[in-house]
Amino acid sequence: MIRKIIKIDEQLCNGCGACAEACHEGAIAIQNGKAVLVRDDYCDGLGNCLPTCPTNAISFEEREAMPFNQEAVKQHQKTAVHTNQNVTSKLHQWPVQLKLVAENAEYFSNSDLLIAADCTAYAYGNFHNDFMNGKTTIIGCTKLDMVDYSEKLTNIFCSHDIKNVTVVRMEVPCCGGMEFAVKKAIENSKKEINLKVVVITIDGNIKS
Repeated sequence: MIRKIIKIDEQLCNGCGACAEACHEGAIAIQNGKAVLVRDDYCDGLGNCLPTCPTNAISFEEREAMPFNQEAVKQHQKTAVHTNQNVTSKLHQWPVQLKLVAENAEYFSNSDLLIAADCTAYAYGNFHNDFMNGKTTIIGCTKLDMVDYSEKLTNIFCSHDIKNVTVVRMEVPCCGGMEFAVKKAIENSKKEINLKVVVITIDGNIKS
């Protein structure tokens, strides 16, 4: 059927989550730092989310869409409540502090490695699901630890076949030390290791 439904402009969205909180039906979720319409039939077309958006990323459009389904919304909300009450950790090895991990630890072998600055897990709410899931995780802070981590990371990279490395850091300048240490270690290891760098803003979003 043709009906009025919300439209989210991804380019304008800053991922603040205000719209998701305002939507009583749970039709909007934050995924990869952006608001998305979860399912057409969860949206009632009333637009409670519109006035909360600080960047005017949400508007109405008329298009072919599933009709609003109150029963589906109720089931979705029950599932969401249940899920939120049973959040599980994605950590599968110990220790995680870079100063404490053993360079020869078996969990590094053939791993997807996450190297995260300490503050990122506190700044970004869904850190476990979005970043840690399926990865070996180590954390550190080059400013507080006052150490050049590139040497230890070089030894880890040289001793194991690392498939991919994801660095998650804050947008603040001092956090660039972690990114620099990882890049230096990859270079020193003389291996071709895929590297992805994700920057988290101080208000808890992924910086585009």
